[in-house]
Amino acid sequence: MSIDVTGADYARDFQLPDQDGKSRSIKDFAGKIVVVFFGFTQCPDVCPTTMTELVEIRKALGKDGERVQAVFITVDPDRDSAEVLKAYLGNFDPSFVALRPNSPEQLATLAKDYKVYYKKVEGRTATSYTMDHSAGSYVYDTRGQLRLYTRYGTGAKPLTEDIRQLLKQAS
Repeated sequence: MSIDVTGADYARDFQLPDQDGKSRSIKDFAGKIVVVFFGFTQCPDVCPTTMTELVEIRKALGKDGERVQAVFITVDPDRDSAEVLKAYLGNFDPSFVALRPNSPEQLATLAKDYKVYYKKVEGRTATSYTMDHSAGSYVYDTRGQLRLYTRYGTGAKPLTEDIRQLLKQAS
C-alpha cells in the first residue's frame, strides 16, 4: 500500500537530460501517471525488481498501461552514461525514460529535494564499487502533482490498484 503524500512540499520537479540528451521535467509527461525512482544500472536487486514490477503494472492495466510513465534517475552518473542507460531500459520497456544528473552537485541537490539517500560503497577496484540508495518510488498524477510514495518490496499488485485509482480520478 502506498503512502499518500498529496500536498508534500518536496519532490516537486526536476530538469534533467534523458538517455537521448533531451531535457525532461514532470511537465513533459502531462496526462500520464509518472512513477519516479532512483537507482543505478549495476544494481543487483532493487532496481531490476522495480523495473520488472513497472513492466507488470503496465501490462496489468491493459490499454491504461500506456498512461503510465516510468522514470529512472541514476545515482551513478559516472558509470551510467546515456548509452548504458539506453541499453538498460531496453531490457525492460522502451517507453521508460532514464535521467542522468549532469554533475555531482546536481545529483546532491536533486537527492535532497526528493529526500533520497545514496552513497558510493568502495569495491576492490576503483570501478567495482556499488551504490547504497533509497528504494522507494514517487507517483505523480496526470497533472504532475506528487500523490504517492511507495516502498520497495510491496509488489506490483498494490501499486497497480493505486495507479488505477489515480487514473479514475483523472477521468
